[in-house]
Amino acid sequence: MNLSLYIAKRYIVSKKSTNAITIISWISVVAIAVGTAALIIVLSGMNGLTGLVQGLYNSFDSDLEVKAAKGKSFVMTEDLNKKIKVINGIQDVAYCIEDKALLKYDEKQTIVTIKGVSKQFESITRFDTLIYEGKYNLRQGNAYYGILGKGVAFRLGVSVTYIFDPITLYSPKRGKSKTFNPEEAFNEYKIYPSALFSINDEFDFKYALVDIDLAKQLFDYADDEISSLEIQCVPGANLEQTQAELIKVIGNNYVVKNRFQQNEMLFKTLQSEKLWTFIILVFILIVATFNIIGALTMLIIEKKKDIVILNHLGADTKLIRNIFMMEGFLITVIGAVIGLVLGTTLCWLQIKFGFIRFDEGYVVEAYPVKIMWQDFAAIIGVVMLIGFFAAWYPVRIFTNKSLSKEIVE
Repeated sequence: MNLSLYIAKRYIVSKKSTNAITIISWISVVAIAVGTAALIIVLSGMNGLTGLVQGLYNSFDSDLEVKAAKGKSFVMTEDLNKKIKVINGIQDVAYCIEDKALLKYDEKQTIVTIKGVSKQFESITRFDTLIYEGKYNLRQGNAYYGILGKGVAFRLGVSVTYIFDPITLYSPKRGKSKTFNPEEAFNEYKIYPSALFSINDEFDFKYALVDIDLAKQLFDYADDEISSLEIQCVPGANLEQTQAELIKVIGNNYVVKNRFQQNEMLFKTLQSEKLWTFIILVFILIVATFNIIGALTMLIIEKKKDIVILNHLGADTKLIRNIFMMEGFLITVIGAVIGLVLGTTLCWLQIKFGFIRFDEGYVVEAYPVKIMWQDFAAIIGVVMLIGFFAAWYPVRIFTNKSLSKEIVE
């Protein structure tokens, strides 16, 4: 066994003449354990929230989205359709039309974004998983239905259980900016609410889904004109490679975005929040490791006679310093291991049993938690680095200043 490690182990479990050293040493262990556990719990909680948001957005957004580089719409030609469908990694394609319209129900009205979708949209995005009331249905014969965001339904006072009164949709006619009769300036269509969906307030108060044929009539789109293509990739396909190939095939007149790019600001914000939370907790952990400095300083002073004896027996300065570095290393390791076990156990209990729960009406019942090995690696690395510098400072300084001149180089 390594001599410095052996002596350090003896020091950490041996009875000290000054009880304060023992107390401070174990306070250091507890402080590191609590800090490590807090890092694991908080980061795992943020991973859970990020995963929840991604899951909800992934149920609304497709793997890849194609839009016109200029303007709100483009013509979906047969040639373009063939080019896209032969690309490796693409499984299915849905056509969409998106624009704003006025919704009116009884005396209430609100402006929303109408998203007209083809029948493939449901399977491509798993949108049906977002529906919490009603059933996914956009068309039945000549009757059109709409799926409203929970916030839109609240503003209009709409219920899917009462479908006798339709919702009226209004949109300005294209090319008719001036008219003496206001009714001639707007396209007017009616839909019945078939379901309500919920993601978050940004979507719930913004969107209403309708059949793409109705959207074409409402916004005066041509039969081959659309706002975007929603593309589903083959499970396990390389999305970056598929996206690059798609951009190469369709040219610069179109913009191709993956799921991250479709909500770039949101995901960058989530990543920034996690990073800054990690940094703040690390600073707290740094403050907690000041106990290691105090414990090692007092231990060096107490073991001054032992160090002189070791020096007379042939131990050089490097070995003596290693003993106390190992002491600090053991304190850090013990605290880190306890913290890892404690933090992981609490996260596992939350995942398994969901002790911390949300109030009724939330998307999930219990607070989401997701443990990631990358976080473990980062936490262990940071904790050991902080422990090293916390031990290095008192060992380096006090072996030069406080110990006998016989053992100082």
